[in-house]
Amino acid sequence: ILVHVVTQKGKGYDPAESSSDKYHGVSKFNVLTGEQAKAKPNAPSYTSVFAKSLIAEAERDDRIVAVTAAMPSGTGLDKFEGLFPARCFDVGIAEQHAVTFAAGLASEGYKPFAAIYSTFLQRAYDQIVHDVAIQSLPVRFAIDRAGFVGADGATHAGTFDVAYLSCLPGMTVMAAADELELMHMVATAASHDDGPIAFRYPR
Repeated sequence: ILVHVVTQKGKGYDPAESSSDKYHGVSKFNVLTGEQAKAKPNAPSYTSVFAKSLIAEAERDDRIVAVTAAMPSGTGLDKFEGLFPARCFDVGIAEQHAVTFAAGLASEGYKPFAAIYSTFLQRAYDQIVHDVAIQSLPVRFAIDRAGFVGADGATHAGTFDVAYLSCLPGMTVMAAADELELMHMVATAASHDDGPIAFRYPR
């Protein structure tokens, strides 16, 4: 017996049904309007610093492209896509494909930035090894949600990426100590063409 169940995200709750990228993980919200009550940040998030830095680099170099696996707003690539829609690719919930796709782009002379949460990048380890590192392709990995990330919960804590990337041939791994370092790391990655490079940062 095979039971095939077709689901719809947010079925029965209009705000969730009408929003393709919200209500995946929610904080307190108004049930009638769907508006989430989030605390106001007192500093820019690392995600927004990454997005602004990548946009600045992309304005100078039209070979820069971005790849996300169904997380455009979570990784900040929604802002990039708003300015460069033809240079931003959302491959859906398919981290493995995102990495191989980025490898293909790199092999054709593009400068792909694959923006993926640390914990989800684990899913694509085989592709990182075989399609990127062994081929020595300059794929740039923007590893969001590195370390313990609080509100996203234990399933989104990215604690293994340094270990599983550092052992790969030709892989450069960087970790941002602050927002300024992250800006410099994006610029460094944009100019790096000698094999894969990764930079990690918290939420």
